[in-house]
Amino acid sequence: MKIPADNIKSLREKSGAGVIDCHNALVAASGDMDKAIALLKERSFYQAKKTAASERVTAQGLIECYIHTAGRIGAMVELNCETDFVARTFEFKELAHNIAMQVAAVPPVCVTREEIPKECELGPEAAALLCQPFIKDPTRTVQDIVNDVIARTGENIRIKRFARFELGQ
Repeated sequence: MKIPADNIKSLREKSGAGVIDCHNALVAASGDMDKAIALLKERSFYQAKKTAASERVTAQGLIECYIHTAGRIGAMVELNCETDFVARTFEFKELAHNIAMQVAAVPPVCVTREEIPKECELGPEAAALLCQPFIKDPTRTVQDIVNDVIARTGENIRIKRFARFELGQ
């Protein structure tokens, strides 16, 4: 049975269960939302109180590489999410690409403000990737862009690590 993505999304929002769990419950319930919720509760996948997004495990994702046009600068970013379903979406892949471009364009020292070394002389807006103004829209930070994708996908997304390479350095 083919289950529309909107139904899976709706059940996920109501139950707090994972995408695959929601899909399987809807298939087992022949598309009936109430029966699917009952199945999720029965299988202990139903979360009465959703876990905060920042606390959910991000074990899936992808690694994105970006090489600047001249081939002198490159960046590699590991971007994580909760499910491989989201990792394969266009939005997630585009976010990974944009973050890799950001790392190549404005070399950060670390991912978050908390990770900035004490001996670093740069301000948080230059040193921490998430605090940097986004290169495609300087009125927003990289964290704002990540938060937008989190809101659209309903999953926690984290920049795990990055590397930047520049010819001769």
